[in-house]
Amino acid sequence: MKIGRPTLIGFILADFILIADQISKWFVLEEMNLRDVGQIPILPFFNLTMVWNQGVSFGLLTAGSDWARWGLVGLSAVISIGFGVYLARAERVLTGVALGLVIGGAIGNLIDRVRFGAVADFLDFSSLYFPWVFNVADASITIGAIVLAYDLLVNDSKKPA
Repeated sequence: MKIGRPTLIGFILADFILIADQISKWFVLEEMNLRDVGQIPILPFFNLTMVWNQGVSFGLLTAGSDWARWGLVGLSAVISIGFGVYLARAERVLTGVALGLVIGGAIGNLIDRVRFGAVADFLDFSSLYFPWVFNVADASITIGAIVLAYDLLVNDSKKPA
């Protein structure tokens, strides 16, 4: 079976996002010791702020129970597998990029839920009136979802780009 260019790009991007997400979390948790420090000012508009997110992206739908944790693990796994199947059939590079972003981010947050029971969030732009603390995986999922919506709305699903 020949792997198409959009599929290859998507899986490479998913791997890159997953690695970048896990390295960034390791760095702030272990090297910068953010879990004990709590907050480190970086720029006037940006802080590293430790938040353990038990909900979905940007702390939405927070649920503190163990069944909710494993439910979100299962949901993330199902979404990742489903999008992986979709990615294997992708015909457009933009579709591959979008799905790669979502898959890489979903797996990054899934790993956190299994390891820690919650997702490590630390990117804080609240001084710019952005109320959520997030991580690389959250940003990737959000950007990927926007790109996927654009791709589905704008591009004819029969025409490869």
